[in-house]
Amino acid sequence: MYLTIAFYHFVSLENIDQLQLFILKFCQKKNIKGTILLASEGINGTISGEEKKIQQFIEFIKEDLFFKNKFKILEHKESWSSKNPFYRMKVRLKKEIVALGVEGISPTKKVGKYVNPEEWNNLINDPNTIVIDTRNNYEVDIGTFKNSINPQTEAFREFPSYVDKNLNNNEIKKVAMFCTGGIRCEKASSLMLEKGFKDVYHLKGGILKYLENIPKEESLWVGECFVFDQRVAITHGLNEGQYDQCYACRHPLSPNELKSTQYTKGISCPYCFNKLTQKKKAGVIERQKQIMLSKSKGENHIGDNQKKAKENL
Repeated sequence: MYLTIAFYHFVSLENIDQLQLFILKFCQKKNIKGTILLASEGINGTISGEEKKIQQFIEFIKEDLFFKNKFKILEHKESWSSKNPFYRMKVRLKKEIVALGVEGISPTKKVGKYVNPEEWNNLINDPNTIVIDTRNNYEVDIGTFKNSINPQTEAFREFPSYVDKNLNNNEIKKVAMFCTGGIRCEKASSLMLEKGFKDVYHLKGGILKYLENIPKEESLWVGECFVFDQRVAITHGLNEGQYDQCYACRHPLSPNELKSTQYTKGISCPYCFNKLTQKKKAGVIERQKQIMLSKSKGENHIGDNQKKAKENL
């Protein structure tokens, strides 16, 4: 069995090119695979390997003197699989560990108030609180918190524009935001404070931690939660949901949508059927042929598995 961990931490970093080489060398030595992003604002990654090797990585990143205790309080989420979902190890240098696209915005400079899952219900039930889902529209489609606002964004970079056009810091008393694992809403809280909102909160650990900790009978979550791995969606207790996914456009699909005449596995679904150009359609048909050929040989198709296993980096 292979242990996969997902993690992120906002912290001011220097000499990230040196950190890149140091981390990459360690992971390659331990045969750990996956992707890690480094920026001046922190670290964000998903990696997989043998349990012993991953535990060694956790100890390495937290304890090695080279990191000067920068990652001492790094938290991670775990999942297991029979095969390593990654084929190579990549450590990439980025301007941001999650792309918002606004210069100078970082939780290392200012950040909202962290709210534990156990305190979340009281906050969002407060009539003076507006609740905003900072995820993409296709994620919100299959589940969100009761009475939350969907900004209708296709990418996180669109969130600043949504705030400018729709929210007034003189009218709103409290803002509570959430996302899948916490990274986007944490970054969004920094943006909101920069724009003059005073009372800004975000869900610590994200929806995943909420669904893990809060009993279904007490939950204010409605629907399922989209995740960036083979499960597609999860429910309370982090149990696998009922959604599948269109591997042409990546949109989650309900059991009824899978029965649509516009759905062809690996090629199209009701969300992309009328958007596919002939060139794009030919490309996804060829890709699906390669996937089926690989499966018939008992092999894994690299592109298919890499996309399925990708965490929300």
